[in-house]
Amino acid sequence: MKGAPDPERHLANQARLVAIVLVVTMVLWMGAQWLGSVLGWEARYVFLFDLAALAGFIWALVVTWRIWRRRQGK
Repeated sequence: MKGAPDPERHLANQARLVAIVLVVTMVLWMGAQWLGSVLGWEARYVFLFDLAALAGFIWALVVTWRIWRRRQGK
C-alpha cells in the first residue's frame, strides 16, 4: 500500500532534475558554440543557442531557489 508522498524525496527528485538540466544545458551550449565556430555560423544563429542556454540556467536557478525556500519553511 502506498503511503503519503514524502516531501523530502520530492525535493531530492527536483534537485536531481536541476542537476541534470544544468549539465545538459552546459554541454549542449558548449557544443553549439564549438560547432558554430567550426561551421562558420552567423552570430545571430549562435546567439539563439545563448538565449536557450540562458533560459535553462534561469529555470534551474528558480527551481533551486524554490527548493531552498521549501527547506527553510521546515
